[in-house]
Amino acid sequence: MPSPRPRPLDLTDDATAAAVHRIGRAAYAVEAELIGFDGIPALGEDLEGMRARPLRWLGAVTGAGAVAGFLAWEETRDGVSVDRLCVDPAWFRRGVASLLLRHALTELFPGRPVEVATGADNTPAVTLYGRHGFTRGADFSPVPGLRMASFTLPGAG
Repeated sequence: MPSPRPRPLDLTDDATAAAVHRIGRAAYAVEAELIGFDGIPALGEDLEGMRARPLRWLGAVTGAGAVAGFLAWEETRDGVSVDRLCVDPAWFRRGVASLLLRHALTELFPGRPVEVATGADNTPAVTLYGRHGFTRGADFSPVPGLRMASFTLPGAG
């Protein structure tokens, strides 16, 4: 399989939105197993709910047009908040998450503060953010049974 390349995703396109929704559900199902919590909000999100979110979308797309993974974020007053970073399980351990994160940090929001959270027991994600220079902050529990790890990457300045 040829390596995917980063490119913006247009979720008004039905096929793109369906692929992103499918990949997100598959990736969050794996995370639910890793962290022992199946109430991850994105697992219950329907296609229209996902499309309605005020997010910007970056995909890792193959030459054949298949989405291997995606990163979605929103602009905040203080920088950028990564809402989700998901990789199709068929593409796990091939550098897709690093490709997306590296591209976003260097090309889309260089020098800006970035925040992200993941399941505290999601070792692959925790490792990924640490490897890309994020500092782990306090863990928090948005709902009973779910422990999240927060990460920040300070902006330049």
